[in-house]
Amino acid sequence: MKKGNIFKRIFLFYYEGFKNMTVGKKLWTIIIIKLFIMFVILKIFFFRDFLDEKFETDNEKGDYVIEQLTNPKNINND
Repeated sequence: MKKGNIFKRIFLFYYEGFKNMTVGKKLWTIIIIKLFIMFVILKIFFFRDFLDEKFETDNEKGDYVIEQLTNPKNINND
């Protein structure tokens, strides 16, 4: 077994593996596109920033979060 820097050996292991892939490259491309859609596109269009819309200051936001964690109540989502 070769001795050497463990991080370098791990990097080279994965680098050579990805370099020699054929079908795997297409699959990784699909996975990256799906992750981009999930985390960027959906965030922009479907998940609004609730705290910024309802509260002005950081103290009000913090108080609301603490209240919801310790004594949650239903709120009106206008």
